[in-house]
Amino acid sequence: MARIISVANQKGGVGKTTTTVNTASAIAARGKRVLIVDIDPQGNSTLGLGFDKENDDENVYNLLISDTPAVNVIKKTAFENLDIIPSNIELTGAEVELVNEEERETRLKRGLEPVRKDYDYIFIDSPPSLGLLTLNSLVASDSVMIPMQCEFYALDGLGQLLSTISIVKESFNPRLVIEGVVITMFDGRTSLSIQVVEEIKKKFKDRVYDTVIPRNVRLSEAPSFGQPIDVYDRNSKGAAAYDRLAAEITGIKEAHKSAVRKGQ
Repeated sequence: MARIISVANQKGGVGKTTTTVNTASAIAARGKRVLIVDIDPQGNSTLGLGFDKENDDENVYNLLISDTPAVNVIKKTAFENLDIIPSNIELTGAEVELVNEEERETRLKRGLEPVRKDYDYIFIDSPPSLGLLTLNSLVASDSVMIPMQCEFYALDGLGQLLSTISIVKESFNPRLVIEGVVITMFDGRTSLSIQVVEEIKKKFKDRVYDTVIPRNVRLSEAPSFGQPIDVYDRNSKGAAAYDRLAAEITGIKEAHKSAVRKGQ
């Protein structure tokens, strides 16, 4: 059965989608079967894997609102072992529509259950908010990965996210835990980045991943080509960092170079 991990932070611009796509891809390159669920109306994971987020194909909206079976909305990517349930513009109104639905908090959980056996990992790219879409993500998940950028306001508002996780754990999903905190956009040349890392580690202690994701131009470029970083430039610092993060998550610690992926 797949381990389901929500990638969540109500702050925007923290590297949430970058972390979702590139961690999932690095794990898939290790031979694991991985599914990304793009539950963010912005559809950036969808776009970052080469799909048109404005197409009319069935997607995560249909899974949530119309009870369309997950097998009907899963798309094969161009990259081996990596699938996606895409998002599109329809998802923008989903939170309003979900308000009147029965068991609205568990729609995603019930939708994913039939395909959970088909994957080793399922990553859910959550929106930068704490609304019903993020709630569905947390209820469906075993754990939460929290990306945090190396900026002054990194810890600002984090209490609200932790409170939401606690409420979900108490009311809907007792197995939910914090998978880990991943530090993103690190620039070792600045004292601010170093200070922020110290503060994050002070607060979360051993729940902070050893891997730190650097600021990297190649990471920023890859989505515009519809490719994860290990395909776009597997020799970049960004690819190496996400490969190390994949090793931490899977428990495989040895050095590993992601294989050349299908589609190149």
